[in-house]
Amino acid sequence: MESKVIFADNDLKEAFERLKDEDERLFKEIENALNKIRQDAFFGRNVKKNLIPKELIQRYNINNLWIYNLRKDWRLLYTITNNEVEVLAIVLDWMDHKDYEKLFKFT
Repeated sequence: MESKVIFADNDLKEAFERLKDEDERLFKEIENALNKIRQDAFFGRNVKKNLIPKELIQRYNINNLWIYNLRKDWRLLYTITNNEVEVLAIVLDWMDHKDYEKLFKFT
């Protein structure tokens, strides 16, 4: 089932667009991930509800979290919702592995 991919806010969308000039490789990896998520919103790895960082729940009011592994040290975070007409995959953030570990309190 195809889904629509949107960004959680305009700042994140603009940051993604700036990547085209700042880090073309990361831009292309995220763009490729977004295309895969458009084809199948459940393409990423689902995070168990009790492991979703409270910071993300409070910030985005989410009840599910998916992670798509980019290059070895980057992760794309997104949530899935629907509005009766289409499935939406909402990009929440991307981060390097250090920030990912900090967010999930692995260190």
